[in-house]
Amino acid sequence: MNKLFVGIDVGSRDNAVYIMLPDGDKHSSFSMHNNLGGAQMLSKRVVSALEEKNLTSVVIGIEATGVYGENLMSFLREDGALARFERKLFVLNAKQVSKFKGSYSDLPKNDPVDAFVVADSLRFGRIGFPIQMDDYRYIALQKLTRARFYAVQNLTREKQRFMNYLFMKCSGLAQESAFSNNYGVAALAVYEEFETPDDIVNMDLGALTTFIAEKGSNRSPRPEEIAKAVQAAAKGSYRLPKTVNDSVNQVLSISISSMRAMQAQIKALDKEIARQFENIPNTLISIPGFGPVTSAGIIAEVGDVNRFAKGQSALAKYAGLVWKENKSGMFEGQITRLIRSGNRFLKYYLCEAAFALVRCDTEYKRFYDLKYKEVNKYQHQRALALTARKLVRLVFRLLKDNRLYIPA
Repeated sequence: MNKLFVGIDVGSRDNAVYIMLPDGDKHSSFSMHNNLGGAQMLSKRVVSALEEKNLTSVVIGIEATGVYGENLMSFLREDGALARFERKLFVLNAKQVSKFKGSYSDLPKNDPVDAFVVADSLRFGRIGFPIQMDDYRYIALQKLTRARFYAVQNLTREKQRFMNYLFMKCSGLAQESAFSNNYGVAALAVYEEFETPDDIVNMDLGALTTFIAEKGSNRSPRPEEIAKAVQAAAKGSYRLPKTVNDSVNQVLSISISSMRAMQAQIKALDKEIARQFENIPNTLISIPGFGPVTSAGIIAEVGDVNRFAKGQSALAKYAGLVWKENKSGMFEGQITRLIRSGNRFLKYYLCEAAFALVRCDTEYKRFYDLKYKEVNKYQHQRALALTARKLVRLVFRLLKDNRLYIPA
């Protein structure tokens, strides 16, 4: 084995480096600043070790630490001095590194030791495949799709907080489905412009009907029915003391502004994702229900599908769509759970895509319905995860063969 192994424990200010020889012996360890100068020093030290030991290839790995290691990996990928050697770059799952470290019973917890563990993980080789993508189009797209993921999560949380405060202001509207969309324009106008439930109850039904119709741009076919339902819900709601009610109204107003801002952010991200996605030829867009955002979210995380040498099963494991086996001797557990590791962004976009496909493709709808009816608990979550796992096979094959989707 003619390889040098370099483990790096990344920090916001400094990185600990451990250079390991092919037989597992230590070559050197040192600390470097997490900046351009430190990266250049690291490159010189690695090249010096390769030349000193007459080695031709180097394997460099870091533990996944958010953004702190991305600039360093980009530098190492582009560095001309290292280009003379065969190099592989890995970003290791933190859980994987922790489990590997557990095989050493007496190791302390510090940065140099963590760098050693990363290097030794690389030497043992059971680390999957390089997940650092060389094509910057994927990386650029990934920044946008991940930002959108976080924006959607933030919007979801804000909506949950909003409904909690709406229950305080007008419990009936939070309990009943007076509006088809609780976050639609007409619904938000009622929540924001009427200060108390009594203001809704005391308003003339015709005037309330006109208000709802105008705020909804006259899109609702039954504004009078909605107005009656809103008044009935308001009538049965709790009443707050005025001081508390004023505070709740202020919080709701801020929450509505926050949701509108987040929706505008998501819309802007969708537009930029679609623009950048045009630069990446793919066939996923041919699948029914797959728009540019969903397709881009998957492509950005998968990158070059050829790096999944073990096929679609490796892609499923990378997405976290694999179930733990619960079996011992003659016992086989009936309840199995998804593994906790995996790329949560890829899992999210695959599940979103699967749900869209269920609505558009009869084969996937039949599969979803079948899995939904098999159990009495967690029906939707289980059926959706299994449908997403089925979708992985389709995604892998389309990308691998570069062909369009043809419905069965």
